[in-house]
Amino acid sequence: MASDLEIVWRTYLLRPEPGARNTERFRAYTESWKRPADEEHSGVFRPWAGDAPPPTHSVPAHLVAKAANAIDTDAFHRMHDALLHAYFAENRDISDETVLEAIWHEQGLPAGAFERSRSPEILRETLEDHAEARSLGITGAPAARLEGNEAFLTGALPLSMYRRWIERQIAARATPATH
Repeated sequence: MASDLEIVWRTYLLRPEPGARNTERFRAYTESWKRPADEEHSGVFRPWAGDAPPPTHSVPAHLVAKAANAIDTDAFHRMHDALLHAYFAENRDISDETVLEAIWHEQGLPAGAFERSRSPEILRETLEDHAEARSLGITGAPAARLEGNEAFLTGALPLSMYRRWIERQIAARATPATH
């Protein structure tokens, strides 16, 4: 199946507008992430800890990921993985530009290319991706959709569910329709 599948990461903004969050409530909320974090291949996770406030919104991290993608797909994947790790494992505020720039440098990406994350073009692409997802009915992340198919899965579901759904969608495409 893997050779038949190309993953294209698109933007969905869980928190499109900046706004302060109650750190204590956010800590309690992240406790609910333990179940999906126990899944195979889930990556490193720890509930939000310490006194640092959680991210105020989603846009900055998406802008930085798109700026990395403008370099090449390897830079995108390194930055994407680093952003997830910074947020879920290290409890870093990935809405803070100083934190984002530090993560950029930690990934060894070209210093001058970070500026691209501030470009109107990157912001436009980010907002267009989000608007497209909303127009398709997507209301959360992660979400998976196969090109040419209106159906999608949303949420921190077991990896086995995503795999089974993708396998069924691919099998359905390979089977000629009968009338």
